[in-house]
Formats: sequence, C-alpha cells, structure tokens
Amino acid sequence: MLRITELKLPLNHPEEALAAAIRNRLRITPRDLIRYTVARRANDARDKMDIQLVYSIDVTLKNEAQVLARFKRDRHVNPTPDTGYRFVAKAPAGYNGPRPIVVGAGPCGLFAGLLLAQMGFRPIILDRGKVVRERTKDTWGLWRRSELNPESNVQFGEGGAGTFSDGKLWSQIKDPRHLGRKVLTEFVKAGAPPEILTEAHPHIGTFRLVTMVESMRETVEKLGGEYRFGTRVEDIDIAEDADGSRRLTGLTFHTGEHIDAGPVVLAVGHSARDTFAMLHRHGVHLEAKPFSIGVRIEHPQSWIDEARFGPCAGHPDLGAAAYSLSHHCKNGRTVYSFCMCPGGTVVAATSEVGRVATNGMSQYSRNERNANSGIVVGIDPARDYPGDPLAGIALQRHWEERAFAAGGGDYRAPAQRLGDFVAGRASTALGSVIPSYKPGVTPTDLADCLPDFAVTAMREALVAFGQQIPGYDHPDAVMTGVETRTSSPVRITRGDDFQSVNTAGLYPAGEGAGYAGGILSAAVDGIKIAEAVALKLTATFIG
Repeated sequence: MLRITELKLPLNHPEEALAAAIRNRLRITPRDLIRYTVARRANDARDKMDIQLVYSIDVTLKNEAQVLARFKRDRHVNPTPDTGYRFVAKAPAGYNGPRPIVVGAGPCGLFAGLLLAQMGFRPIILDRGKVVRERTKDTWGLWRRSELNPESNVQFGEGGAGTFSDGKLWSQIKDPRHLGRKVLTEFVKAGAPPEILTEAHPHIGTFRLVTMVESMRETVEKLGGEYRFGTRVEDIDIAEDADGSRRLTGLTFHTGEHIDAGPVVLAVGHSARDTFAMLHRHGVHLEAKPFSIGVRIEHPQSWIDEARFGPCAGHPDLGAAAYSLSHHCKNGRTVYSFCMCPGGTVVAATSEVGRVATNGMSQYSRNERNANSGIVVGIDPARDYPGDPLAGIALQRHWEERAFAAGGGDYRAPAQRLGDFVAGRASTALGSVIPSYKPGVTPTDLADCLPDFAVTAMREALVAFGQQIPGYDHPDAVMTGVETRTSSPVRITRGDDFQSVNTAGLYPAGEGAGYAGGILSAAVDGIKIAEAVALKLTATFIG
C-alpha cells in the first residue's frame, strides 16, 4: 500500500474527484487503482477565496513496486507506514507478582492502566476524585451555585482535566512509533467518532469524553484491573539501601489505610499541589519548570469564522474556525494563544478554596456563541520565580487569590473589555460580547490580577494580533482572568528507565510530572510508562 500526501482539491469538490486526482498524481489508469482510503484530511485556508482540502491517501495498486520506483525521489509518495501497536511484554497466565499502582485517572493514568491491563498485569488505579458522572455533578455545582468541592472538580476526578476541555486530540510531540494512533484507536473503540482517525485536528468534546472514560474503565476492570475512587495518596514510604539508593515501598491514603507498593505510576495532573509538596518533603527530586500565565479571551465565533474563512465561513467541511497566535514583545516576553476552543465556553477551573482559575471547554459540535482561547505569557523559573522547586506553585496561588478577590470573593471571575485593558483603565461594564464564564464575572481591571510584565506584554500583543486576525482587537472582546494552569510548574525528574532519578519504583508520568501537555501527549506518555513498568516486572518477576 502506498501513501500520497499533500493531495489538494477545492473545498467543494465532488466525491469522484478524489479518485481522479489520485490517478493523475500517480499517472495510472483506472484499472491500476484497486482501492483507496483517506488517512488524513486538513484544510489550507491561507487564501480565503480559494480554500483547499489537503489529503493524505492510502492507495492499493496493481503495480505498487513500479509506481514506487517511479516516484522514489518524491517525498509525497511512499509506502504506507505501519501504525499498528504491538505490546512490548505480556504477563503469563496466573501472574502473581506485584500489581502495578497507577495514581491518577486522567488521560495519562487511564492509558497507563489500560495498557497494563491489556498486558495482563491487573493494575490498581487510584484517584482522589469521584467517578466521572458524580464528578460532573460536583463541577456543575461550582459553575451553577458557586459551591467548590476541592476533591471533585475540573482538575480532580475520573478523566482528569482533559474531560472538561475542548477534547483536542493532536499534538506536536515526536511519535515515531505511532503511539498516538493507538490512543485514537482505543478512543474510537470506546465510542469516539471514527472521524478522529482521519481529521488533521481531531477533537471530541466534554459530553463524549464522559461516556468514553466510562467505557474504558469497564474495559480495564474486565481485564482484571481495579479502580479506587475517593482515594488520595497522603504519604509515601521510602527505604534506603546500604549503598544509599532509595526505593518506594508503600503508600498511605488520606483515610489512614496503608498498602505496600511495587511499581507506582504517578500521573496526578498539574494541579496536585499537595502531592508535589509531599514528594518534596520526602526528598524526591523535583525541579521548577516554565509555565505561562494570562487570561481567557472571547470573541463571537462568527467573527473568527469570517476572519479565517471569508465567504466560506459556515461550510460544513470547515466547521468552526480555530486560530494560533504568537507575538514576541519588546520587553522580551512571548505572548501566545493557548488551548483555543472554537464554539466553546470559559469555565471555572479552580481546585482550591478562595482561588479563581479559568480554562476553556467545548462540545463536539462546537456550536456555542463564542470562541475562546488562553492568551498567556511565558515565564521561567530563573527569571520569575527563583528559589525552591515549589516557587511556581506559590506564584500561581498568589494570582489566583488576587483574581478571587477581584471577582467578588464568590468564585465569580474578574473580567475586562479588551479596549479598556489596552487603554489601561478599569471596566465598569461589558459591551456587545457576552462572557460565558459561570458562575459569572465582575467587570474590573485585570492589571490587578497579573504580573506587570504580563500586562505590558499582553497589551502590545493584542494590538499585534488584531493585525493578524482582523477584528481580534475589537474593544468589546472579553478577557476573563486568570489562566494559571497551562502546565505543571514542576518536573518530577525521571531517567531513561522512566523512574524517578533518585527514587526507584516511582514512575512520574504525564502533565503533572512535566512530561506532557494535553490529552494526546499525556496518553502517549501513559503508554510509554506502562511499557517501562511491564518490562521491569517481566525482567524481575517473570524472566
């Protein structure tokens, strides 16, 4: 089978045009083409008057070897890559060695648990939050009634932070083994729309993610895995050997229960601040890492559609338009869009009492009134929060507390018209763009809720973004603060064997450990961690 890439056709091409384009591209006759399937579809909207659909096509031919030889210097005609997944290890029937423990049931923990279960190791999966349906009720409790459950919210519970997001399923990570394909395939098995296997920028949306997470839990349990919800790891036991090396030997839960631990996958997410502090107290190697801080910005989705797609806005093959923006500022900072959610909503994403943090979310349909995105400023430890590895957490908390106070002290968020923000004056009312954040917003001055360097950089960048996307700097665009949970402010450093560099048996994983960013990359990291654990168990207890 051959793969053709960068095959372009007009937006409104008839179905039969694709087969004709394949024949023309390969210079073959209709009899030579046996079958074809779409491997990937994207769009090229750089020319709004001539938007193109861009295909990667897998083709079966009668004379593939001859065609390959003819196109051997053409980088867009190659053998179709083998994207099938192969397990690196399998537990023998009746395996009675240590059961691996996975802490956290977000995308990383979910896939670590799923792969370990598929390989026969019967993992135990712990999560401090609740099952996804109960967690959803608690999350709506904050959004509708300003009632926060610190253990069950946007950050904590089955499915992790990705459940209440846009459900984006693409990443820029290097993936030579096509582990991302394994993730998407498992999602489709669990009920995701099959289009995610072919769309260049696939997404799922919150409602579908809920049912998928439930389905995948059922799969893990049928394979011998075990879930324990409402179980927060409060403490760990570490043994030190005669040579000074350290080993993780046990876990203590907030209930007081203690269990011995074999390999432990730590996939706690970027908001498990108490867990980071506990690990630091025990001397597990942590280091501060860069993250970003800023706000959520909202425009009517129709504005973005028109700016990106022109007269083709609303075309069913294009959907709701997205964007990606970046600007290098005079003060040396970089401002960029983050986690852009077409046709979505801004959501309350705090997990701590007395603090406000925002995020973006959308459903599969992406048909809400507004587009929203994080507009954030990159910061780094050496420059902005030097000191111990937990200094970034202190910085996040400081600005989340300022946002809580500016919003009114009841989980409303501070908000401001873009025009007022750029002009340096407080907003006393909002304009034509209606904010989507629940439980509501308070017009104010966001400069009181952000570092001065971020305010200066964002004011410059917003004007620049208006030159890239006409209307982006419209004075009525709404900015809602604060966006602080862009990524983990710490890294739980691991070695080439995926274990903590100074604590054997501890496998830091995913976003919380500083090794992923987003659903797909976190899930891929979960697969890699599961493989490392399986190989270790196989070598130690089976081989």
